[in-house]
Amino acid sequence: MGVDVSILIVSYNTGAMTAACLESCAATSDGLATEMIVLDNASTDDSVSIIRDRFPSVNLIEQRTNLGFGRAVNLAASQAKGEYLLLLNPDTVVLPGAVANLLDFARANPRHGIYGGRTLGPDHTVDPRSCWAVPTVWSHVCFGLGLSTAFRRSALFDPESMGPWPRDTVRTVGVVTGCLLLIPRALFEQLGGFDSRFFMYGEDVDLSIRARRAGLDPVITPAAVVVHHGGASSAGWADKHVLVMTGKVTLARTHWTGWRRTVCLAMLVLGVALRAALATVIGRPAGTGSGGWRVVWTRQADWRAGYPPLPPA
Repeated sequence: MGVDVSILIVSYNTGAMTAACLESCAATSDGLATEMIVLDNASTDDSVSIIRDRFPSVNLIEQRTNLGFGRAVNLAASQAKGEYLLLLNPDTVVLPGAVANLLDFARANPRHGIYGGRTLGPDHTVDPRSCWAVPTVWSHVCFGLGLSTAFRRSALFDPESMGPWPRDTVRTVGVVTGCLLLIPRALFEQLGGFDSRFFMYGEDVDLSIRARRAGLDPVITPAAVVVHHGGASSAGWADKHVLVMTGKVTLARTHWTGWRRTVCLAMLVLGVALRAALATVIGRPAGTGSGGWRVVWTRQADWRAGYPPLPPA
């Protein structure tokens, strides 16, 4: 009997959460032939011992250096045997029926290629970050002028958020995020997997853009639901947003040319400068939350060039 779904989880200092995720996968996958592959990205906590001791059937890949998310998923996928790959963040908990429902939907609707579901926060309110619209020049202008913050969840001025839609209907989307993403293994291989330049943040956007250019139409279904805690592997607000900005710059340099690239890159810089200035005027602490934009601004050297090219193999 073949494997229906290979569940891929990349862990980094998330031992207890990874264990909860694995337990939820095992408890909700009755009737499916699944395999679970965890790549540990050089955790310094007890992640490896927890997984090895409590989940002996899991294929545990231990890394001595942190590969980042994209490269780690590619390595885990290279060992997968399933018809489909299911990417889950280690800080997710799979609710009953989620995996089977997502797989059934994918098999019934093969033209979409990439499939996501509905994510909830720890309090079970809707977490809209399961999907986004494709970034555009206009969405970059909205970020640069602060409109996406002033009018958060506005379909016009915060277009990547897809407005107030609560992710409760089947809908094609620009981007399915990597916290809950199902894709046929053959398609993942055909697309070349994740672009390994992206250490973290942006690799799922890049994959979805490439899939759309190949004629596919990523989609989410509310029949697949997970609880997502969010940010468990990030060291802090500013460090996370430095990586987010690096991913955004890399996307702009990769997918736009000419004046579009110039405008998008300029708007990213302007957007950080504006938010840092506002945080200074308002007097927000520099370490966390919106005050962290001041730290991101001072660390321009870390993100303005984007992720560097990979060295030759």
